[in-house]
Amino acid sequence: MMNNTGYDSLVESIGSLLDSARIQIATTVNSILVQTYWKIGKYIVEFEQDGTQRAEYGSKLLNRLAKDLTIRYGKGFSRSNVYNMRKFYLTFPKVQTLSGFLSWSHYSEILKTDDLMEISFYVRECETQRWSVRELRRQKGTALFQRFALSKDKEGILKLANQGIDVQKPEDIIHDPFVLEFTGLPELPTWSEKTLEDAIANNLSMFMLELGKGFAFVGRQFHIILGGRHFHVDLVFYNVILKAYCLIELKKDGVQHEDIGQMNLYLNYFKHEVCTEGDNEPFGIVLGAERERLTVQYALEGINNQLFVSRYQLYLPDRDALSREVFRIIEAHKKDSQKESLSL
Repeated sequence: MMNNTGYDSLVESIGSLLDSARIQIATTVNSILVQTYWKIGKYIVEFEQDGTQRAEYGSKLLNRLAKDLTIRYGKGFSRSNVYNMRKFYLTFPKVQTLSGFLSWSHYSEILKTDDLMEISFYVRECETQRWSVRELRRQKGTALFQRFALSKDKEGILKLANQGIDVQKPEDIIHDPFVLEFTGLPELPTWSEKTLEDAIANNLSMFMLELGKGFAFVGRQFHIILGGRHFHVDLVFYNVILKAYCLIELKKDGVQHEDIGQMNLYLNYFKHEVCTEGDNEPFGIVLGAERERLTVQYALEGINNQLFVSRYQLYLPDRDALSREVFRIIEAHKKDSQKESLSL
């Protein structure tokens, strides 16, 4: 009689081997496809550079190529795809710089922008965070690069583009605003704070994508008892990179000074009652639809805890407007640098 335990183990071993092989095959196929499209782009550019009427026949060349390649080799050679292959080579002229993780679909999505800093940023973030194409599309749609870039000077923007988001302290993950379009809630606040919390909890993976690197969900309505009174922290996460708890309070309207005081109380409680050896100090984010600058400034003054106040919005931002603002920061920095050189 066959040993069922041994047989089950045999089936599991074969299954693991097949799963591993399929992953390796998919990775290999992806790598070959990406490099093949890069080479096609290289051939197109070299052919154009040898021509004497490049400006006149450039567009016609792509149209003709798309048509002829589709006839010969089937799908995958639409004009837009052939155009992307050409742009792919021009953007990444060294094949060694291509990512082993990004698929052609990743690159096609990233190449929809012409900004080299933005392209570099999304390549880095896709590599480190292992974004799917869907996740990449969402992050681009919410202008993630521009939102982080607006809090930096020129050097910070260049570092962001070249290295991605480098998480070393809580400030590195705070952006303003947080975009919560995935909740599906209307902009007019006819709903309650609990409705917002429920919507986030029902779309937790999307919210964690918006939060950024290293977050693990701990729970919602974290119960605290102090002096016979009951308190509840809306959302609690743990960031494995920072080795710190992250507490989030949601406010339907504007953030008030008492909201900041309450978060400060929660942070003190976590420091003394929840954190264990190896944990760094917790940090808190009070997330509201609005914030009044002076109120926030005075309420935060003198607080030693890592406490941040940020806004959220329920709609996608205007990427073009944000891009223009990033460009303005870079240009202003250039002018300041030129003035300093002249003064010397």
